[in-house]
Amino acid sequence: MPRIAIIGGGISGLSAAFTLEEKRKSGAKIEYVLFETAPRLGGVMVTDRADGCLIEAGPDSFLTEKPWAADLCRKIGLGDQLIGSNDADRKTYIVVKNKLVVMPDGLMFMVPTKILPTVLSPLFSLRTKMRMAAEWFHPPHKAEADETVAQMVERHYGAEMVDLLADPLLSGVYGGEATQLSVRAVLPRFADMEAKHGSLGRAMLSARRKMASAAKTPARPLFSSLKDGMQQMVDALVGRLDAKSLKTSAPVQSVIRQDNGWTVSAGYQTDHFDAVIIATPTHAAAAVLKAADENLARNLSDINYSSSVTVTLGYDEKVRRSLPPGFGFLVPRSEGRRMLAATFVHNKFPHRAPENRAIVRCFLGGARDEQILQSSEAEILQIVRAELRQVVGLNAEPLFARVYKWKSAMAQYSVGHLERLQRIESLRQKLPGLALAGNGYSGIGVPDCVRSGSEAAGKILAEMGMWSSA
Repeated sequence: MPRIAIIGGGISGLSAAFTLEEKRKSGAKIEYVLFETAPRLGGVMVTDRADGCLIEAGPDSFLTEKPWAADLCRKIGLGDQLIGSNDADRKTYIVVKNKLVVMPDGLMFMVPTKILPTVLSPLFSLRTKMRMAAEWFHPPHKAEADETVAQMVERHYGAEMVDLLADPLLSGVYGGEATQLSVRAVLPRFADMEAKHGSLGRAMLSARRKMASAAKTPARPLFSSLKDGMQQMVDALVGRLDAKSLKTSAPVQSVIRQDNGWTVSAGYQTDHFDAVIIATPTHAAAAVLKAADENLARNLSDINYSSSVTVTLGYDEKVRRSLPPGFGFLVPRSEGRRMLAATFVHNKFPHRAPENRAIVRCFLGGARDEQILQSSEAEILQIVRAELRQVVGLNAEPLFARVYKWKSAMAQYSVGHLERLQRIESLRQKLPGLALAGNGYSGIGVPDCVRSGSEAAGKILAEMGMWSSA
């Protein structure tokens, strides 16, 4: 009976295991074992509770337009637990000179699609507003080589747009910098729009009109989550898997191609498998694959990661009334603060806090502030509380506080990332029975991780003649 090892028990590895388990339950003669270094499964998807409030240690939601996470939730019986963000209250602020300035209506990511709100907004200087107007006449442009997001945005809108919007938005999503991240890997739609239309504004407006005319149902919420938190997805997945096949506190040291299969060394034990799915961060994948293929390991280790810290603070009803409406704020690096962003969780999602409680979730770290991990929880709380006091006038003592540190958790798709992926795929194909999954390749969000795990399992099953695209 074919045996498959899965290394990594985050959402990518669990998604791979679920795909194999479904195949096994349908009658396929296969066996799988999942190895996870940590004592629990689920990686960064951790949900906590305090004072009647729901706290997310890692991701609090996923993009609704990417279907893979929601589809998986329905398959594992959580369809009725899916909830959407309170988009009627969606409003995001940018911190400018210690004040919150609302992002103007009509901005799609960082592209203005409505002229009047942008022109009237105090967020941008007159010079940038003139650049935005001129951008509508931007000629088609196809870059000869990969470039950074900052280079592309500056070409269209100027440096102020990079500072105020592009960089803070990417810090929030990738924990990275617009001056380092690849347009082709991070914003491929923008690269295509520029090549075909020239103006990003005109292209985005055209796309929005087509979506509106094609839509026969009400607009879906921007973000989706689960009523009882993101860990609900992990717990439901684990409940669908064969408990005997899940090994926690089981770090894998190496995988070696041997005897038409793979020998997996975990602790003092070795075991032989017909195939291996490595669903870890790429630096961890590089470490276990070094003995199998040094060149592949080198390319995997070239993908950098940034670290992050999330801080959740709970407050009473008085603070809830004093906080501004909306989802939260982003902090440009030019403001010189340690905080990258803050979310008013009680506004963003239902079922997160009672009516007399407020939840403020703050983000620190990223590519420029790895040293924040060296700070103690007390020091981090001191930083966050001081900056909240300066930005939103929040002086109250929190009812509770939680600090979560995530080292090397967010992959950085730097310039040349797609070419690196081509090299990795070419080398992987020379190693039968090996598949790779995780956030280091083609998407860092929960839906992309679900997709990558499922596809990795599909590749292995296809090699074994048990899978077809149909």
